This record gives sequence, C-alpha cells and structure tokens, in this order.
Amino acid sequence: MKKIFNLLLCFFPFITLNAQINEIGVFLGGSNFVGDVGSTTYINPDKLAFGVLYKWNKSPRHAYRFSYTQSTVAGNDLDSDETGRSKRGYRFRNNIKELSAGLEFNFFDFNLHDYHTKFTPYIYSGLSYFFYDDLYINGGETRKYKTSSSIAIPMTLGIKSNVTPHFVIGAEVGARYTFTDNIDGSNPSSSNFSNLRFGNLNNNDWYVFSGITLTYTFGQKPCYCAE
Repeated sequence: MKKIFNLLLCFFPFITLNAQINEIGVFLGGSNFVGDVGSTTYINPDKLAFGVLYKWNKSPRHAYRFSYTQSTVAGNDLDSDETGRSKRGYRFRNNIKELSAGLEFNFFDFNLHDYHTKFTPYIYSGLSYFFYDDLYINGGETRKYKTSSSIAIPMTLGIKSNVTPHFVIGAEVGARYTFTDNIDGSNPSSSNFSNLRFGNLNNNDWYVFSGITLTYTFGQKPCYCAE
C-alpha cells in the first residue's frame, strides 16, 4: 500500500504542494450536439452527462482544472426546425469520453479560506482530448466503422458558491468546438465512404455539457504571494 501511495504522489505532485488548496468533485448534467444532423439549438441538453474534476487553486482569481467527462450525444433531423433536415430524417447516436485540462478564471476573488458565503461567475478554457465512434450513414442507417479520437476547445461559463466551508457548488454551460466533422456520420474520414458525405463539410461539430459541479476543498492555506 505504501508503494502505491508513493507512486500516486509521483504522478500527482500538485496534490502535496504546500501553499496551495485543492478541490475534487463531480459533474452531473446533460449534453447536446450541434452539427449536420438534428437540432441546431446550442443549449438543449437531452442526454445524461457525468464526470469528475480536480482544481488546483493558484490564487483567489484562477485555478488549474483537470476533468474527465463522458456522455452519449445524439441527433434526430425530426427535431430540427430546418425543413430540409426534417424531411431528410437522418439520426445518430455517439459516445463521447473526454479528458480536459486548462485554466479557470474567477471574475471575483474566491478565497476558499474565507468561510463567509461568497459567489463568483467564472470562465474556463483549455484543451480537450476525446474519443468517439467514427460513423457513416447509408440508406438512412447509421453504422460505426472504427473508434477515433480528436481534440476540442472548451468554452465554459458558470457561477459558483461555497455552500459550506468545504463544499463548493457550481452551475455551468460548456460548449466544445471540435476538430472533427464526423461525430454525426456526415463526413466519414475514410475515402471508402466519400460518396456518403453530406452537409456543410467546412464546419466542424460542436457538443455541449450543461450541469452542476460539486467539489470538496482540502489542502493547506495558500500564500497567494507574488512570485
């Protein structure tokens, strides 16, 4: 057990650093997709999304954030307000498993060692790496031909408050601009399916996570001194 603990410390040295404070917790909410199949509404969670996250608070204004989130995303042309899509009638389902790292910035000071109730809006961005199924649609039927991965840019806006001295609750909406156009099967990467491509091939896909975060705070009181 001691060897395992020491090994974890090697991989996660930020947990043991003095003069910092940590948050670890969960995300629970919903997801939706915006691309060439289905609705084009950007905030319309219709599938369960969940994950875990860790924050290393460098100052009362910013924190390094790491997370893992997964969800099913889906689209159905019958849900679209566009006549062409609703008549076409395509649909798909895909699985997203995302690792993300970046910087969270607080608009107001959020000193976790000040136990008075406080709140702040915040934004988060960085880089996400995610796995998904490469799909193609043939004759209205959606099929998978391999598992792929890509990167995305997360753009998250939220608000949070400390509900107790050691728990912080937040609500956020995070849109991901991806570097793929085939989460929905509209642009298969294989040349074998080039004749099945459709939609706007110049626009990449988006997926959105909307939900609640709950984190537990721990660690020594930070110095927050100028280096």
